[in-house]
Amino acid sequence: MKKIYFISTILLLAFLSSCNNEEIVPIQETAVQEVLTVAEINQQITKSLDEKGSFDWSDASDHLLWSASVHGGNILTIGYGSENENFRSESQKLISVKEDIINTISTSNGLKKSKKEIVVYDDEVLNYIDVKIVTLNTITELRKNPKIRYLEPDGFVYSGTIAQKSASSSGCDKSSEKISNLDYGTLPTGARVPWNFYTHKINQAWAYSKGRGVGVGVVDTGLSPNQANLGAKFDDFYSGRYVRKYGAYVDSWKWWKTKTDGPNDKCGHGTSSCATIAAPNNNTSQFVGVAYECNLISYRGTSDVVLNGYQEKKGVANAIKALARRNDVKIISLSIGYIWSIGKVKDAIRYAYARNKMIFAAGGTSTSFTNWYGVIFPANMNETVAVTGIEERSSYNECDVCHTGSKIDFTFVMERGNNHHQPVLGYYNGQSTYFGGSSVATASTAGIAALVWAKYPSWSRAQILTRLKQSARFYPNKNGDFGYGSIDALKAVRGY
Repeated sequence: MKKIYFISTILLLAFLSSCNNEEIVPIQETAVQEVLTVAEINQQITKSLDEKGSFDWSDASDHLLWSASVHGGNILTIGYGSENENFRSESQKLISVKEDIINTISTSNGLKKSKKEIVVYDDEVLNYIDVKIVTLNTITELRKNPKIRYLEPDGFVYSGTIAQKSASSSGCDKSSEKISNLDYGTLPTGARVPWNFYTHKINQAWAYSKGRGVGVGVVDTGLSPNQANLGAKFDDFYSGRYVRKYGAYVDSWKWWKTKTDGPNDKCGHGTSSCATIAAPNNNTSQFVGVAYECNLISYRGTSDVVLNGYQEKKGVANAIKALARRNDVKIISLSIGYIWSIGKVKDAIRYAYARNKMIFAAGGTSTSFTNWYGVIFPANMNETVAVTGIEERSSYNECDVCHTGSKIDFTFVMERGNNHHQPVLGYYNGQSTYFGGSSVATASTAGIAALVWAKYPSWSRAQILTRLKQSARFYPNKNGDFGYGSIDALKAVRGY
């Protein structure tokens, strides 16, 4: 049961006067609600997900939003500006909006605070700030401002039952697996071709395009320092292609930490995603990527695939923003996500989209059971191309852990009847592993897009997407669960 306490103005002012001689702002006698426990917050979020199939902080009560902020280090992310003002415009209007927000926080917190004490992060490109708040009244006052697009407690980590079912191992695995010789073919170089490349006619598409000259950005858990085929041997036989590795993730639960831990993958998922797209065709007898002559730009933006921490959300947003500014990047692959929208990541995606990037996102993977939830964020955004995995059958069936729904644009065959998934280059030199779910489906489809763009380098993003649709199973129709279906890569690069 919620407890209500009434604090008199006199007692409150007496207490405040003893606190560091701060300037006192009068506060009227009001009802002060107790902070909800983490369990109570989780319960309300889970109820929304169970009953409505979704959750959004904009629908949360002031009390719920404030309580979640308190449990997340008192951090609140505020997206400001008009609805379509997701990224920076150096207009006096937006500067005034931000200053008004800071003044509201200062006065409503009860103690006069400086901007430096309130704002813990002010993004230089996207229209959002991370601030420290104290009182419930701050939330109430901020919600009166029509120039605020969203308020989100990004420091709070949801740990309800649905999050646990979604996260499971969080996609991390650096171990190798013995690959069945029935699950691959071999190129003249000795390189191995995954079984499903033949299903999508990727091997035939290579006669027309291998992805040369196209830059593909991958925002994930980073890239292994122990895999030479994604390092020193990346351009074997194809001099001139390059791999770049960057880090945007701060490996700490502390919001005030700002030093990233570098580009190296500590999870394994990012390495698998990068290998799926760009692993080279050389004589090391390892698995090739879909676009094995493309350029690869890897960003470590998160520790795992579930974006449920402050530093993960901020890291991914910063990585997408950095890739958006690169002229050599045409495609961004996101085999990561969350069960509800993250404002700063959404802003970053819209920024990248405005800079003509084609953004592929995973429809979702539940490792406990299938389809407990629909297409996840950011695959459910209009600016992204949503992909999910299906089984190797004549009829369409989602893979055992893949999400489907009306937001899906394409499918990729990545699971066999024996439950073998797509084989890829491993985390360590000389090793391989199986990679599954909507993660491998997304990376593979991003690779097909690279093949098409390399074949038609002057085409726009819209033209590339249209060609992908035209080359897919259900075109010109769109299936309610599987979008346009699986892409014929040969048809995509040839046009017939």
